[in-house]
Amino acid sequence: MDFKKILTFSFDDGVKQDERFIEILNKYGLKCTFNLNSELLGKDGYLTIKGKKIEHNKVAPDKVKALYKGHEVASHTLTHPNITTLAPSEVVRQVEMDRINLSNIVGYEVKGFAYPCGGINSNRVVADLIKNNSGIEYARTIVHSYGFAPQDDMFLFKPSLSLTKNKQQLLDMADEFLNSETEDLKLFYIWGHSYELDIDDSWDYFEDVCKMLSNKKDVMYCTNKEAFDYINKIK
Repeated sequence: MDFKKILTFSFDDGVKQDERFIEILNKYGLKCTFNLNSELLGKDGYLTIKGKKIEHNKVAPDKVKALYKGHEVASHTLTHPNITTLAPSEVVRQVEMDRINLSNIVGYEVKGFAYPCGGINSNRVVADLIKNNSGIEYARTIVHSYGFAPQDDMFLFKPSLSLTKNKQQLLDMADEFLNSETEDLKLFYIWGHSYELDIDDSWDYFEDVCKMLSNKKDVMYCTNKEAFDYINKIK
């Protein structure tokens, strides 16, 4: 079957909240790509967001393969630096060694990447370094496209929208995605961090989003790599 609508998620950091997140995804038959830092796996920590202490404990290395089964594991650098500040050789090391480490953990070759850190965390220079010096096939930014059109630049790829930054906008986009009848290919690409759902206890909101988007016969539910492979196949 040829699909005109594709839905995929991309979530970062490999935190223990991913366990609850994946339970909800699996309940509704949805798929996600999880971007991990291999040298931070198993480390505990916390973030203070909006005055609230949020757990930021990383999944243990020996739990990764089982937890993310049925989804996709992708690279997020070894230690989560802003790679636009690094020397070229360190950019390549952070990305390629993380990719290799994760490939060894999950038992298949990792091909995806998401740029770590907020603000300006990607540019043409680092994109070309990754493209030309690693086994990465696509790299996701944190710059929103606010749309569904497939993109040509696979190393500065823009997601549609964050899950939590503007919840009403996300719901409006979901409604537009589901109810559009155009023949143009549409990719709804949602990104974020599962720990963000702890900030204001948005887990019910997330489940409502999943329920809204699930079980549609005209939507392909897939990981990032599956989405991009399908788009390239039908071009």
